[in-house]
Amino acid sequence: MARDLTHLSIEEIRSRFLEGDEPVTAPVLAALRRDPRSGVRQIHGTLRRRQERQRQERQRIDAMLNFERVLWKSGVARIAGVDEAGVGPLAGPVVAAAVVFAPGVHLEGVDDSKKIDPARREALAVEIRETAVDWSVGLAEVAEIDRLNVYHAAILAMRRAVEGLAEPPEHVLLDAREIPELGIPQNQFEKGDGISFSIAAASILAKTHRDELMRGLARRFPEYGFARHKGYGTEEHQAAIREHGPCAVHRMSYQVIHELCGELSDLFYRLRDELAAAETHTDLTRFEDELTAQKDTLTEGEYRKLRLVLNRRWKS
Repeated sequence: MARDLTHLSIEEIRSRFLEGDEPVTAPVLAALRRDPRSGVRQIHGTLRRRQERQRQERQRIDAMLNFERVLWKSGVARIAGVDEAGVGPLAGPVVAAAVVFAPGVHLEGVDDSKKIDPARREALAVEIRETAVDWSVGLAEVAEIDRLNVYHAAILAMRRAVEGLAEPPEHVLLDAREIPELGIPQNQFEKGDGISFSIAAASILAKTHRDELMRGLARRFPEYGFARHKGYGTEEHQAAIREHGPCAVHRMSYQVIHELCGELSDLFYRLRDELAAAETHTDLTRFEDELTAQKDTLTEGEYRKLRLVLNRRWKS
């Protein structure tokens, strides 16, 4: 049924349909399109673009729920998406989250946590916790990272997140990892936090929980700036380690901590500076020859670090 909105002022139309929550139906859009006022036609264009974005977002979420729907249709109801945050930083724990949603869930905005700005990520974390039928967070502390290595510590955190759920899930979806001896069917997806709804939701909970922990550590160790960089190896963080040395939550198994504190060999620092100054193909070739000749003089970790940096320079 056609509608006539010409009796409404432009501000009334804006208030009701653009800023308010009155449904924008097809007859409303048709009436706005026919309205001769340029201001109304601008509102029509804005509403059409909004609807198109919403349509694309629904399609994106539907695609991310594809594997969950396959499992739901097969009778598997409790599916836990699992992901971690904090493998790369120089300080602080690794945090993992597990999230279980009811079949048919649809929550717009869920995506890989790295693609979402911090304010929206925090808001989505609240929505996820309110929408999920079950969720849990698991940690691997710095001492465990140093003892196990960060890869295995991340798996430990994910196991703890799954085991922290109120009820065991029937199936687990993970981002590029497997939890050994879990006793629950698992599927791993490369870059799963970008293609699986449940894994993406877990990535948001893990990231926001870890960020909050790092803000707490910033109050304990204010000289390091943890609230800003969350423990990652930024220039600010590296400078703080050089000035103050590492604190109790730095990962001492990371060689870069010892490098920043000047604890490696004089030969390592000389070669590192030579590599940083190399600008041409000839310079890199000459450096590679020298690095190979000095391999037995360097420690294994020193050689591996220089080789890694050299390989990156060749690729660039």
